[in-house]
Amino acid sequence: MLGVWLLLWGSVALGGRADTAFLRRAHDSSGHCTYSFTVASPVEAACPEAASGVPELRAELAALAARLSRLESRERGAGGSGPRGAEPGGARDPQQVAAASRLEAAYGELLRAKSRLEEEKGRLEREKEELGRRLESSAQEITRLRAARCPPGREGPGRDPLRGLAEPAHAVPGPAAAPRWEPQPLSYQELQSERSEVPVSRLLEEAALGRPGKEDSAGCGQLLWVGEPVVFGRADSIAGKYGVWMKDPEPVPPFTRDNTWRVDTVGTEVRQLFQYEEAEQLARGYPAKVHILPRPLESTGAVIYRGGLFFQPRQSRSVARYDLRGESITAEREIPGAGYHGQYPYSWGGYTDIDLAVDETGLWVIYSTEKARGAIVLSKLDPETLEIRRTWETNIRKRGVANSFLICGTLYTVSSYSAPNATINFAYDTATGTSRALSIPFENRFRYLSMLDYNPAERQLFAWDSFNMVTYPVRLSRP
Repeated sequence: MLGVWLLLWGSVALGGRADTAFLRRAHDSSGHCTYSFTVASPVEAACPEAASGVPELRAELAALAARLSRLESRERGAGGSGPRGAEPGGARDPQQVAAASRLEAAYGELLRAKSRLEEEKGRLEREKEELGRRLESSAQEITRLRAARCPPGREGPGRDPLRGLAEPAHAVPGPAAAPRWEPQPLSYQELQSERSEVPVSRLLEEAALGRPGKEDSAGCGQLLWVGEPVVFGRADSIAGKYGVWMKDPEPVPPFTRDNTWRVDTVGTEVRQLFQYEEAEQLARGYPAKVHILPRPLESTGAVIYRGGLFFQPRQSRSVARYDLRGESITAEREIPGAGYHGQYPYSWGGYTDIDLAVDETGLWVIYSTEKARGAIVLSKLDPETLEIRRTWETNIRKRGVANSFLICGTLYTVSSYSAPNATINFAYDTATGTSRALSIPFENRFRYLSMLDYNPAERQLFAWDSFNMVTYPVRLSRP
């Protein structure tokens, strides 16, 4: 084999070429020693079978050259070298430096403006979501108001107590015709609040005074059930966090059962009594008239009855009657020994020492005295002279309950003004002079019940719950 290679070597040399031949020895894949001899072709510049890979290689080399050229151009532009910049190692043009600084400052300001716009966009989106929730809640409340109806036989043929909201019978002036009433800034009275639970220790034995006559008690019964609250309207200022709203169960001309009345009771000089022609005006917040009371009232214990506003004048143990037609006080009488201005309030405070109420039997006043040691005292009043006709002393501590109301001569109390799932927890029957424990569910939807009264004409409870004027349907047992 070696001789053959030497012979080939010699043949190449004899061809007269000066090309150099190469001899290489290496192991193959099986481990045997192999010799290879390499010599350039004297006639072919390239092998035809290998030419197919050359264009791809050349294309790849061209692409790499173009990429290197672009990188070099970027480097020259960033470093200030080349035709558009200074020579390598030299200083940059001051005008270019200043222009670059201004551009950087403008870019930074744009970034900050973009950040502020994004924050504003987020805030507007949150407000939009909150507005959507409020609109949805309002729509639900309006639907519930339209669905609510009083029990048959209480309003007369074709009467609907929610007519002002569901099917308005009269044109109601809009904002252009009746400007919105804006109450003047008021100073605020101090409120106190406490919660306690007092068990009934014993039942007081009192002589039975008999039930009212049939003409007064027709359709009366014991309270069995209180429904969910329905929102009629909402106060739009801090003066309306606590208040009282009313309808007259026995109106006198020119007033009707559609007339609604409202007092915002936060303040030391509460004199404004708002009059609304119907419920829709109350919901929209546009009173038809504002009465200025001759004397400021105190607390949320006022009621409307037979054409008069009955209220407690501020810092007194008296009860007064304000005539709605004559717009003057026609009667005033002191309640003997009654606590006032924070002596015996309900558990939520608010100077609720003297609380007036109306039921099927007439006008009542709820209070306490030093003699009663803080227990609730009831007195029946003459609506014209305010003379006390009869008085009952209960064994229910006034500070231990959140509020109270009367139905058919029976006093009912509420356990809490702020617990969402409160109860009607006690009842005191003036016919027998006895009290009993109850557990009728009662919802404080807005967690601050400051007023609760019964309207015997509509068989509903009227309440003021943290800026919201609401009603509760009730169900009574058959007599």
